[in-house]
Amino acid sequence: MPATPKPDTLAAFEAAKGFMPVNEGLALYAAAAEVAGELRLPLLEVGTYCGRSTLLLADAAREAGVTAVTVDHHRGSEEQQPGWEYHDATVVDPELGVMDTLPTFRRTLHRAGLEEHVLALVGRSPQAARLWGTPLALVFIDGGHTDEHAGGDYEGWAPHVAPGGLLVVHDVFPDPADGGQAPYRVYLRALASGAFTEVSVTDSLRVLRRTGSGI
Repeated sequence: MPATPKPDTLAAFEAAKGFMPVNEGLALYAAAAEVAGELRLPLLEVGTYCGRSTLLLADAAREAGVTAVTVDHHRGSEEQQPGWEYHDATVVDPELGVMDTLPTFRRTLHRAGLEEHVLALVGRSPQAARLWGTPLALVFIDGGHTDEHAGGDYEGWAPHVAPGGLLVVHDVFPDPADGGQAPYRVYLRALASGAFTEVSVTDSLRVLRRTGSGI
């Protein structure tokens, strides 16, 4: 049976701000737990928001004795800005008047008792990727949903996926009526590269394994 998060972690996940459904979260956890146990390398996600999916990666990392890394500038993606569908006024800095999800993220991790298993990189994904030099067991792409941002996250982080490691892409919608197409195009690009082979599909979550070189 696929690995599942601890009940307290799952409860924290369900209570946290964020957009990932439980079934996709369970699929993410199962993939992360499996590959972390196999490769004993860090797990990395692009797109932290308030830490909902980070909790699952942190739990998987704790079990394997590795670290979960999460990358976000914490100013919100395009669709989270004022006037857009996913805007949440409770995560706006009252003094600056701009999005700041970092305090909420830190509270989420602290309440779940998972802070020590997470390295949070606060800044732009391309900058962090250029400085990164460690092979990764898993890269979870769930940041900005424009072609610029999703494509940049793939180009920056996919090269760091170790042989046998996993690339996970969220919000993959083949039908434009269901959602934005940038993550879907990243997913197609990964398959077309010959470097990745699809492992599983859970609604909008795609899990691919590195089976070749390059991106």
